[in-house]
Amino acid sequence: MKTTLRFDQISCRLQVEGLPDASAGQASDAVGILTGWTLQWAGRPELEGRKEHLEALMTVVLPYARHLISGVTRRFGEEPLPVEIGPHPEGGHALLLRSSQPGTPPLQVRLDDAELADLVRVLDQLRTDARFKLPIALPAAQPLRGRELEQRTPLIQRVAAPVGGALALALVAGVGLLLPVPRPLPQQEPAVRSTTAAPGAPAKPEATTRP
Repeated sequence: MKTTLRFDQISCRLQVEGLPDASAGQASDAVGILTGWTLQWAGRPELEGRKEHLEALMTVVLPYARHLISGVTRRFGEEPLPVEIGPHPEGGHALLLRSSQPGTPPLQVRLDDAELADLVRVLDQLRTDARFKLPIALPAAQPLRGRELEQRTPLIQRVAAPVGGALALALVAGVGLLLPVPRPLPQQEPAVRSTTAAPGAPAKPEATTRP
């Protein structure tokens, strides 16, 4: 008997249909074999696809949202993946869906923050549902790279320290140029002792110092 899993949010509804995998001993209400899925949007075309499309949707949207929470925006899901998501040039988020049918142009859906949050919720509810037994190879959470960590810090904070150091160095150098240069002390000539003897008195020899 076919099992239907449905997850509702304000702007979207995710519905997954499938059968239990009898060879794995799954319960009758489990979905171990996917037969189809649909994603209904408010005011947008309904999305549907196969297992690889649902897997691609989860593997790009969930990491993208996790990076947004960390303050880093980057694109996920470059070709040949059927799903791609990234920041929209005019604000919000651009979800690009590539069709496996030849000659079909890709579909782009622009989402605001609330719609992206609803999409993340339904995907996360599906992933954590105990009845969903289909193995989805989600990428393991990785720490942010050094360049991404730098992007989290505002530019003014990143340049404040080097600019402040340069200004302090320039200030010290300017003050040093304004100070007067000290004049050299005048050299004192050694005193000359008079050796002239009084009239009629013998001259006294000067004392000499032996080395």
